[in-house]
Amino acid sequence: MALETFYEVMRRQGITRRSFLKYCSLTAAALGLGPEFAPQIAYAMETKPRTPVLWLHGLECTCCSESFIRSAHPLAKDVVLSMISLDYDDTLMASAGHQAEAILDEVMTKYKGNYILAVEGNPPLNEDGMYCIIGGKPFVDQLKKVAKDAKAIISWGSCASYGCVQAARPNPTRATPVHEVIFDKPIIKVPGCPPIAEVMTGVITYMLTFDQLPALDRQGRPLMFYSQRIHDKCYRRPHFDAGQYVESFDDEGARKGYCLYKVGCKGPTTYNACSTVRWNDGVSFPIQAGHGCIGCSEDGFWDKGSWYARLADLKGSGFGIESNADKVGLVAAGAVGAGVAVHAAVSALKRAQHKNTDNGAKTEGGEK
Repeated sequence: MALETFYEVMRRQGITRRSFLKYCSLTAAALGLGPEFAPQIAYAMETKPRTPVLWLHGLECTCCSESFIRSAHPLAKDVVLSMISLDYDDTLMASAGHQAEAILDEVMTKYKGNYILAVEGNPPLNEDGMYCIIGGKPFVDQLKKVAKDAKAIISWGSCASYGCVQAARPNPTRATPVHEVIFDKPIIKVPGCPPIAEVMTGVITYMLTFDQLPALDRQGRPLMFYSQRIHDKCYRRPHFDAGQYVESFDDEGARKGYCLYKVGCKGPTTYNACSTVRWNDGVSFPIQAGHGCIGCSEDGFWDKGSWYARLADLKGSGFGIESNADKVGLVAAGAVGAGVAVHAAVSALKRAQHKNTDNGAKTEGGEK
């Protein structure tokens, strides 16, 4: 039996045409697309069958699943029950044991080359993969088996994308990110510990709508969500530019909402959508809650030192290190004063040189 389209499922559930089109417009906005893309999304949802998705779990803490089910635009229930056909997820599915494994084999055979493999967590390679056993076999074997005929792979979270805490030194299990095990399939990395819910559902929505992978950066992350640093769109950025910093947690600067750079914020080196999409239906994100970014969507963040260590010392006498507007004004005034003094000195030197030239010419004329 052929899979129903997303629109057919929604209509069967009593959703009106008007509500469906509104949903498509909201989805376009959530993806950062213009209103002209809403009809494309609607057409895709009306005509394309739901894509089978097999969701595997390796070494991880399930935080990616916890984040995913809290998506608001679109709702996770709409993604799981209508947009895709989530045929295997051993965390969410009702069946278990032999029944669950039978479903996995059935989907792989029936939709060979047409299903998406979503991976949460990573495979440990030490001791022949015996540190993570699924269905009586090492997870790395299951991963390779399911990846063989997948259309594409999504690496959910920093565990699957980079290794995360399991791969932190000394990494006794040899926890390994997906792209270092699977080499012959397109892989989309959606890092974060966990990723933002709307980023996860947004990636799936884009793939279903346009039947292609989103544009990726050099690390394989979707540019629509990972093209800018958190620092670039952070609401505390003006305080950074003015040199107004939190020196220690709960000091006066913290109460005034100053920049968290000096207490370890990794926003200037972290690419993610936290400062724009935010968390919990757009309510907040760590920096807004008073805690600096820990850089969880970057490779190897567990091994890059303390979360509260400053990235680098600021040196020099530019505006960025001044503590208040008065000092910035003094620096500017000093620069202007220094410029005037230099200009005066150069002018005096030129006048002296010109005078000496004139005197030399007069002396030579007198001798003649």
